This record gives sequence, structure tokens and C-alpha cells, in this order.
Amino acid sequence: MEKFSTWFIAFIEKLFKHFIEFFGGFFQLLYRVFVDNLMMYFNDYYEASQTFTLIDWILSFIAILLMVLLVTGFGIIVFQLFRKYVRFLKNQYEKEALIEEIDSLKYQVNYLLDEKHAMMSLSQENFDTTVESEVLGRFTRLKLIDEKYQYKPLIVPALKEPISLSELVDRFINFSASQLNLYYTRKVVSVFFAGMASSQTLVLEGISGTGKTSLPYAMGKFFKNDASIISVQPSWRDRSEMMGFLNEFTKKFNETDFLESLYEASFRNDVDIIVLDEMNLARVEYYFADFLSILEMPNPEEWVLGIVPNEVENDPIHLKKGKLKIPRNVWFVGTANRDDSTYAITDKVYDRVASIEMNEKSTPIDAPYTEGIQMPYDALKRLFKDALTTNQVNEDLLYRLETLDQFIVDNFQIAFGNRITKQIQNFIPVYVACGMDQVDGLDYLIARKVIRKFESLNLPFLKRELEELIDMLNQLFGEDGFKYSKKMIQDFLKRV
Repeated sequence: MEKFSTWFIAFIEKLFKHFIEFFGGFFQLLYRVFVDNLMMYFNDYYEASQTFTLIDWILSFIAILLMVLLVTGFGIIVFQLFRKYVRFLKNQYEKEALIEEIDSLKYQVNYLLDEKHAMMSLSQENFDTTVESEVLGRFTRLKLIDEKYQYKPLIVPALKEPISLSELVDRFINFSASQLNLYYTRKVVSVFFAGMASSQTLVLEGISGTGKTSLPYAMGKFFKNDASIISVQPSWRDRSEMMGFLNEFTKKFNETDFLESLYEASFRNDVDIIVLDEMNLARVEYYFADFLSILEMPNPEEWVLGIVPNEVENDPIHLKKGKLKIPRNVWFVGTANRDDSTYAITDKVYDRVASIEMNEKSTPIDAPYTEGIQMPYDALKRLFKDALTTNQVNEDLLYRLETLDQFIVDNFQIAFGNRITKQIQNFIPVYVACGMDQVDGLDYLIARKVIRKFESLNLPFLKRELEELIDMLNQLFGEDGFKYSKKMIQDFLKRV
């Protein structure tokens, strides 16, 4: 105890001594700069001025005036920059606060509207013993879907003639051009199909007017099963905004268009696309988090969502114990713009989806009249599976990829990760089967999955590393290889 006390007292004394020395040194520095140095400058000037001629006096006053103006101007510039920085921070804070307040108000308005509709429904029930409600139960719209399909799934027959992925791409391009006046390049369509092979969720990102929404729309027309286009609302804060919820007033489930589309897909076996239009008007990881997690499970039998806590009589037939299985034939396609009215899509989302950039308008083409094709989803997945067997990524390319991965980890502390590696293994073979180049596909995927993450780094301090990365890409893939990734890196260099 005595030894500890001796050490502790000595430690406290040294700590306070160092604090005093620090603040003493700081005030000494201020005194030296603003008092001592000024006196030294004055004394030097006084001694030198003893031998000044008239011209020397005039020149000295001009020099002193210029120095005062220079120091004053520098101080004003620093002060103005500081004010601008403070004003920028204030504006950013006020902007974020305003967006949050608008979202909150929209949420409250939607909530009040729901309560109003619930009260009106409850009031109506007091006057009328709704026979229809007794028949349809708490899921009115889903029960109507049961009746639409007569409680039996729609089975799309297998294709009469085999078709390859390359032929499928050609056929879609000609179909959309000849019937819909929508034009897409082979690369965009190939990336879309390869994205479908690597994830059940795709994100189409880019400037407005480049066909982000029309591409999945055209896909729905092509596969003869119209895509469901759901407009995302800024007020969406959780899954219930998208899926609906059980109203405690009416004991009815507030069914949404999204839930209706998802449920109807469970009656079909063809390709089904659900579009979340402008998905980043709200935070994607808030309302879509459950889907991102569930769809990562390797066993599709585990793709199950809880809709209601229990099962009651007359619930929809595909709702088992209050849960709905996400159909394997559904692909979710989100469109996203980048502007001040939207939220940034986080890495958590990017790592789990197939990200597709669409920033260029396609050139119109003359295409022969082409019909669409209705095919079972398992036929499309069989094409993907065959591509994995016949177009495996070669060992040399994997070795170069490992070298690139290690360089990025060492210099930028960003790793590919298991998710990205798995997506590469699924994406590249299908991309090649669509008639594209293996290295070009790897370039596209690395740029969208890895290089894009550099935006969050302190780029002005990484100029040398970025230039070395371009040199590394030239060594691994040649001067003409990895053009997409190099362009993205060069855009970063222009900012520094």
C-alpha cells in the first residue's frame, strides 16, 4: 500500500507538472510571436534607421506598409475561409435537419391518413355486417389473388427449342427496339443478366433519362410477365411501409402493391421482376434490410418473411403460420439517382446487390420485329448454371485478381470480401456466355464493387497510391485492359 501511494503521488505530481509546462510553453509562444518578436523587429528597424537617407526612409515606409497590407490580407483570407467553412458546416447541418424533419412530417401525415382510413373502415363496419369481409378475411387483396388463380399455380411450360444466353441477349435487344422503341447496348443487357445470376437484387444507378426504369420494364414485357413498378416514398422508415401492417382498429391487414406483387409471384413459375423505383428516396437499409439478409441464405427454403404473428382461418393459402416464402422466381430491381434529394446507398447494400451503372443513352438501331419469350425461371437459372460450368474464371486471371486484391488491401485497407468473391465467380461466366469478354467483366465488377469505395477515403492524401494502382493495373491487365476501373481512378485523381 505504501509503495503504491508513493508511486501514485509521484505520478500525479509529474502529470500536473507536465500540464503546467504545456500551458506555460503555449503562452510563452504567444508572447514570443506577438510581443517579443514585434519588439525585436522594432529594435532592428530603429538601429538600421540611424543611418537612413531620405530615400531610405521613404522606401522603408513603403516596405512596412506593404508588409502590413500583406499580413492583413493573409489574415482576412484565413478569416474568410474559416467563415465559409463554418457556414458550410452550418448549411449542411440545417439541410440534414430539414430533410429529417420533412421525412418525419411525411411519416406522421401517412400515419394520420392510415388512422383516418382505419376509423372510416371501422365506422362502416358498425353499419354493415360485411359479408365480403367474412369471406375474404383480413387479407382482402391477397385472397382475391387466390381466387384469380383458382388456388392453383400457373405453370409455364418448358421451352420447345433450346436457347443460349447469347441468343437471349440478341433477342431482347431486338424485341425492345422493334416493339418498345427502347434501345440497349449488348454490354448493358449482358451485365443485367449476369447481375441476375449473381444476386436476386439489382440496383440500376445513373443520371436521369438513361433507361433505368425502362430496362426492367422491358424485361417484364420480354418475358411476358409485366414487371411490377413500386414507387418508393421518402417516408419509408421500416419494412411495414413497404409490406403493409395489421391494423389494430379494423383487424385488417393494410396490403400494399409490393406485398400483392410478391404474393402473386408465388403462383407463377416464370421470371418475375419487382421494381423499386427511386429506391434511395428513403434509406434502403431501413426498409429493405430484411430482404438483403434473407436473400443471402444459401437455401431458398429459408427465404421466409414474417407477415403476421399468427395464422387465422381464411388467411391466404400461401401464407403459412403468418409467414410468406419469398418466391425463387422473383428478382428485385432498384433504380437510384444521385442528387441532393436522395440518400447515399451504403456499402452494406452495395456488397449484397448487383450494381449496374447507366449513365449513357443508347443509339437507336434498326432491329427486325421480334417476339418476346415466356420461360420458366428454372430454365433461366439452368442457363446460368451451365455458364458456370463452361466458362469458369481461368487460373491466371484469378492469380492476377489476388495480386490486385493484396495491393488494394496494403495501400487502401479495402478487401474484396467473401461476398464479392462469390459474385465474381457467378457474374463472370454468365457475362462471357452472353458474348462478352472475361477481363472486361472483371473490370466492371471490380470498379463497381471495390474501386467505388475509394470515394469514402481521404483522396488528397492518396494521390501517389492511386497513380501506383493505375500502374499496377497496366502491369496486370495491359494498357488496354481495365479501362472502366482506370477511368474511375483518374476521375478521383482530378479531385485531388
